[in-house]
Amino acid sequence: MRHGKKNNHLGRKEGHRAAMLSNLAISLITHKRIFTTVAKAKALRVFVEPMITRSKADSTHSRRMVFADLQNKEAVAELFREVAVKVADRPGGYTRIIKTGNRPGDAAEMCMIELVDFNENLLKDKSSKKAAKTTRRRGGKKAAPKAGESDSSAAE
Repeated sequence: MRHGKKNNHLGRKEGHRAAMLSNLAISLITHKRIFTTVAKAKALRVFVEPMITRSKADSTHSRRMVFADLQNKEAVAELFREVAVKVADRPGGYTRIIKTGNRPGDAAEMCMIELVDFNENLLKDKSSKKAAKTTRRRGGKKAAPKAGESDSSAAE
């Protein structure tokens, strides 16, 4: 039975899995978007989101905690400089997984995992939709007359 065993081992030993997730996280932080299998992306999301949350508080302790997992100075610096600034007001959900179909060779389910606040196409769409939004009401219902005012249609 597998009660309480939450992490996906991905068919690897612990050291290999940690190194692979670290490399995927470094690639995601530097490139903002990577293509991988769905299983690896789901494991990566669990691995990288606490790091992004930790990067919001720029302290020596949080930098050391993130560096212990990533082991890459450039990625840590980019995480604390660029990524943390953009996600400062977001309360979680820093990554998005979009399925892209199956890989031709072995039919593995592939996807794209990206940092949410770095997709310029979606950010432009949201800003244009907010500006064009208007309030519309149905024309069939009329407002009730206020107290003290007479309604001409009710008198007829």
